Amino acid sequence: MRIPVSALVGLVLTGGFFLMAVFAPWVAPYGMAEIVGDVWEPASAEHWLGTDNIGRDLLSRIIFGGRTTIVIASLATMLSFSLGAILGFSAAVAGGWVDQAMSRLNDLIMSIPTLIFALVVLSVMPVTLPVLILVMGLLDSTRVFRLSRAVAVDINVMDFVEAARLRGEGRLWIIFREILPNALSPLVAEMGLRFIFAVLFLSTLSFLGLGVQPPASDWGGMVKENKDGIVFGIGAALWPAAAISALAISVNLVADWVLNRTSDLKGGRGG
Repeated sequence: MRIPVSALVGLVLTGGFFLMAVFAPWVAPYGMAEIVGDVWEPASAEHWLGTDNIGRDLLSRIIFGGRTTIVIASLATMLSFSLGAILGFSAAVAGGWVDQAMSRLNDLIMSIPTLIFALVVLSVMPVTLPVLILVMGLLDSTRVFRLSRAVAVDINVMDFVEAARLRGEGRLWIIFREILPNALSPLVAEMGLRFIFAVLFLSTLSFLGLGVQPPASDWGGMVKENKDGIVFGIGAALWPAAAISALAISVNLVADWVLNRTSDLKGGRGG
């Protein structure tokens, strides 16, 4: 199997980010909250990226912040796809008033701007990691519901699905054995995009003060902590911002390659 250069770059970068997240305590040269120098020291042999706004090693903070960002975004993405895909497939298979009721409720939730919805919810709830994951996953599941339902509606009228019904197969069989395998192509591509959205959404919440709370940190929180240094020509806030961009680009490259590899599933095949 020949892997395109762009996909190979994406795989290497994405794999590097995830390995960094897994082995953060062993990779980081200093502790996450350990003060090791003066405020905003420049890059040096001891601190490759310099120090942050209170003297912590910036490279170590980025490594630990990446761990927090990737874990929360991954769990929120898995939650949104598990919930959104199952409900979307169920609505398409059920049809009738069930489909209409679920779709209109989904449209109602989507009509509220996601960021405003999350800010309202998080302002009245304790901002903990489980709450963050739950809020992000539930809000993002509405997008997954819309896509999975649209894909399932087309697959649901194909001959092999009708044959399964004639055999007496139930709805669970049709959803998981007939529709799901043939809906993987767009869902896999969308999963990469939703993961990136989760990373950016979490970073936005942390920048606004309603995301990951100190002393823990993610990349968005690090941008907030060091943004005042930009006025003085100090680029400490640019490193976590660059990490966010690099992760988004690398995951996109991998998602595009996976979509091309799985595009043969679009034609549909029986379970």
